Amino acid sequence: MKSTGIVRKVDQLGRLVLPKELRKVLSIKDNETPLEIYTEGETIILKKYEPACVFCGEASEVINFKGKNICRSCLKELKR
Repeated sequence: MKSTGIVRKVDQLGRLVLPKELRKVLSIKDNETPLEIYTEGETIILKKYEPACVFCGEASEVINFKGKNICRSCLKELKR
């Protein structure tokens, strides 16, 4: 993991500000780009959210079918 050298504090409401430069480099748009938050041990990870297929976990070519995310290959298999 690359360190950016930027330190931020969490405010009283639990919010953390992502610096504008970081948002620009990662193409994170205000009020548009969903971020997934998860942990690995003591590390908090922010990642751009990509919906994944409920069957195989694939994140590419995912469509929403009746409220569920399904990849094209699983959808083809279901049609059989």
